[in-house]
Amino acid sequence: MKIIQTLAIATLGILLAACGSNEDTNENTGSVNDIAPTNTQKTTDHGATDKSEVGFEMAGGNIEEATNVPAKEKEAILAAFDEYMEAFNDEDINRYMNTISKNPEGFNHDDEKVVVEQTFNDYDTIRTADNTTIIKYDKTHAQVFANIHIALEQPDSGAKLDRDGRQVTVFVKEDGNWLVTSVYFIGDSAAE
Repeated sequence: MKIIQTLAIATLGILLAACGSNEDTNENTGSVNDIAPTNTQKTTDHGATDKSEVGFEMAGGNIEEATNVPAKEKEAILAAFDEYMEAFNDEDINRYMNTISKNPEGFNHDDEKVVVEQTFNDYDTIRTADNTTIIKYDKTHAQVFANIHIALEQPDSGAKLDRDGRQVTVFVKEDGNWLVTSVYFIGDSAAE
């Protein structure tokens, strides 16, 4: 049971890898060492100071595509989201960090690197996204909704855990590139 709890905590850490805090005093740093219940929904909203900035209700609601996204920007934003996911799945820390904002709203850039490197060392993880939709857009910020599935395995023990949830990844445009600045996630109950 302890292995399953450890894996559940690791899953939360992986989900929140881009959600550490800029505040040194915050006890929940988004790391694999954070403690969270394993049999309940977990909502995380690291990032925007005004939670009304998130383009949908995390607990449900309709997902509607933003209609004001120029075709070129839509392509660039979705490509940035895909790169963020693929770099993590490939466990390429430099490539992954290139998808992350240098001045994030929802986490500390340097802490993020440490947490993700540790995750790559301790776990084999594949994250997949379905229903990827740009739900909010302006020239400098974009919000991408996706249903996320995480398959996690701890090679040392062979323990496995699958986790599903809904996520909004907030991007900011820096030097002409769309980069992750914060992540909002609500996890479904862990699969038995």
